This record gives sequence, structure tokens and C-alpha cells, in this order.
Amino acid sequence: MPISDAHRWNKRYQQDVFKTPGSPRSFLVQNAAHLPEQGLALDVAMGRGNNTSFLLERGLKVVGVDISEVAVSCAKGRFPALMALVADLTHFHFPQRYFDLIVNFYYLQRDLWPVYQRALRPGGILVFESLTLDMLEQSPDIDPKYLLAPGELRCAFQSMQILVYREGWILDDRGHSRAVASLVARNTDG
Repeated sequence: MPISDAHRWNKRYQQDVFKTPGSPRSFLVQNAAHLPEQGLALDVAMGRGNNTSFLLERGLKVVGVDISEVAVSCAKGRFPALMALVADLTHFHFPQRYFDLIVNFYYLQRDLWPVYQRALRPGGILVFESLTLDMLEQSPDIDPKYLLAPGELRCAFQSMQILVYREGWILDDRGHSRAVASLVARNTDG
């Protein structure tokens, strides 16, 4: 992401609506039974760390990465045990076979998908949710390159064991209607 994206996200996270801590994503909580109870988790594009408390409470160590200095500072202030990094994910190095869990909500960088699979330990879990092209019906101004095509997410991770998959319209955590694809998958490469 260019530096302009960092400025845009910093400005967004300074708005009052983001000053109150949010809850962990409902898809993550609903699928807690699939998550490891120990090990190392990576929260990709973590924002203000709303998933962090849930992961820490489960006994995981958490590395959170975001391009926004404001978001990372807030998350680290809320959760001192969080290993937080300000980083541009387009230039981020993921160590191989390192994480027990990778969480990615509403961040779409397709070239990271094979990287995620290599970064997960054998048996590691990926939790992923992002918007689909159906969102254009409701928000035609969204750039389609940031939206998943029908079946794209399932296809991208077909080499993993898919434990949960859904695609369609949901009410998000704020009560807004969103077209999403959501996945929980286990790394079987080992």
C-alpha cells in the first residue's frame, strides 16, 4: 500500500466512531471451536485490534500487523501483550511454517494467499472473510479489484481442508448488510 493509504487509514481511525473499542468479528467467535488454544496467531490488517482480546483470552500469543500507526498504537495500548507492527503488507515478509492461526478480515491482497499457506504450520488454521462482487449492487463505487468473485475464496484455498465456508449476504457486526465470502481452513501441508 502506498503511504497515502497509511494517511487515509490514520485519518479514519482518528474519527470518533472508531474511538470506542469494537467487538471481535462474529464469524471468528462463531468458529471458536476450530481455533487453536495455544500457539502464535497473526492478525492481518488488524485495525484497532478488535479480534486481539478474543485471541489472547484463548491463550494465543498474537502478532498484529496494520499500515495505520494510529490503529497499531491504539491496539497496543489496549493489549500490552500484543506484538504489534506498523507495516505495509505489500512488502511484508512472512516466515514459513510459523503461525498456528492467521486471521484476515476485510483485507484483500490476493498475492498473499499462497504466502498464508506457507506461513501456517501443519494443522494451522486460516480464518478469512471479505466482501464479494455482489456488494456492487449496494455500493457501486467500490473498486471491483477489492471484491471476491463467486467461489473465488473457496477455490483459492482448495488445497487446504475447508472446515467452514459460506458465501452470501449477512448482517455484519454493526447491523449493515454485506455480501461476503467466509472461510475457515486447516493447513494439511506437512
